[in-house]
Amino acid sequence: MNRAIFLDKDGTLVEDVPYNVDPARLKLMPGALEGLTQWQRAGYKLVVISNQSGVARGIFPEDALAGVKSRLERLLAEGGAALAGFYYCPHLPEGTVPAYAVDCECRKPAPGLLFQAARDLDINLAASWFVGDILNDVEAGNRAGCRTVLLDNGHETEWVQGAFRRPYFVAADLNEAAFLITSEADRANGRPDMLKLVERES
Repeated sequence: MNRAIFLDKDGTLVEDVPYNVDPARLKLMPGALEGLTQWQRAGYKLVVISNQSGVARGIFPEDALAGVKSRLERLLAEGGAALAGFYYCPHLPEGTVPAYAVDCECRKPAPGLLFQAARDLDINLAASWFVGDILNDVEAGNRAGCRTVLLDNGHETEWVQGAFRRPYFVAADLNEAAFLITSEADRANGRPDMLKLVERES
């Protein structure tokens, strides 16, 4: 089975521009490409997991997300990284578009999209990680059986605690998250503890 890094999109992988579906406005977050290429070299699949309630709110049509996906794939390809999957939830119970104004199992913090990706891509969730910028991402990852990283970049403002809302690691950006995750994998495989080596050299 494969192992994956599941990534929230807005505020984690790309700059958070509310309800943006203009491909030209997509910009990668600082440290994103560095982190993604580290994970890819380590053998992880890269999979986006995103809430897109703008569809249910009537702000943009669902098919607009195809252009976002294509642009994101091009941005990553320019830096030597590739997505294995792009999954999104278009639902919101209080939405204004009836077809999408429903309760679902795919809107984070529910773990439905991770389960779907695991089935589609033959992913071992217990060997995988979810990285996001709010605790709803952490909860979704933990509920799916992954380990999790919270990017503490100012986007989590509510800090509602709960049984599934404690991350395994906290990092400043995707580059640091990649270092922490790959170092953890090295320790599990009996390789030198890079964190301790860095501490000794500093």
